[in-house]
Amino acid sequence: MAFTIRQLQYFIAVAEQGTVSGAAQALSISQSAITEAVKELEADLGVALFDRHPRGLSITHKGHQFLRHATKILADVTDARRAFSHETDGPPQRLQLGVTSLVAGYVLSDLLARYRRAFPEVEVSAVEDNGDYLEHLLIGGELDVAVMVTSNLRDRMALQAEIIELSAYRLWLPMGHRLASEEIIALEDLQPEPMIMLTIDEIEENTGKILTVLGKRPYVAFRTRSVEAVRSLVATGAGVALLPDLVYRPWSLEGDRIESRDISGSLPVVQVGMVWRRGSSLPQAARDFIGIAQSQRTVRQRA
Repeated sequence: MAFTIRQLQYFIAVAEQGTVSGAAQALSISQSAITEAVKELEADLGVALFDRHPRGLSITHKGHQFLRHATKILADVTDARRAFSHETDGPPQRLQLGVTSLVAGYVLSDLLARYRRAFPEVEVSAVEDNGDYLEHLLIGGELDVAVMVTSNLRDRMALQAEIIELSAYRLWLPMGHRLASEEIIALEDLQPEPMIMLTIDEIEENTGKILTVLGKRPYVAFRTRSVEAVRSLVATGAGVALLPDLVYRPWSLEGDRIESRDISGSLPVVQVGMVWRRGSSLPQAARDFIGIAQSQRTVRQRA
């Protein structure tokens, strides 16, 4: 039996909410209907999409792979419907988004997918750039809202920010590393280690501050703007890295060859948030986008 659009919708809702009860509440349907749909989908695909445990569900590696396909299928269905829908008399709604590099692939992608499913008629355009330039565009009215790292927001008088995610720094190690047997690692243990440094957003600045307690400049073996380059370099033993937990993806390329460990001590936290011009009259499309982000924040905190 081929899977249905409804099964894909229910599967995506469970993946986003983290629980069947959360998905049922979001879709206003019974939990049993979602449970049955997901089981039928797994039987049709011949793989387990979720691991079941007493506190809820966690998506499997195969589930993450299928989630990308399911999201694309529903987006294509929406596009097909829009192609044959009747044109309205009014102008189309538009949303002008900004996003920083770190946030683009790790926060915005899921958020934007949820928004497009809820408001398929809105034309969305997004620009990726550094935080300073996005602030300039927001203040100038060229962007409606930006999804960005807000920990180092410069112009807090002109801009309003609302945090949607907090992410602590953790240490990335290659499998079999001498420190991998420790659950919590002291910063002093990193003294001889070559560091792989991510240079986007505020990551390099924060990593440098973290390592100043060592009393001397760390040995930086490689600097890069690519998270995937950091992942590959760590996985192959070129060094270790300090990165916010939001970019840790054990199911991604090379991700299953990396260990992630807590670091002892008080470390900075990366704040990701929605930012818009203070006092501006936001268009409805931007207000709806902020609402979607707020609901996603609530789900993450509850999980």
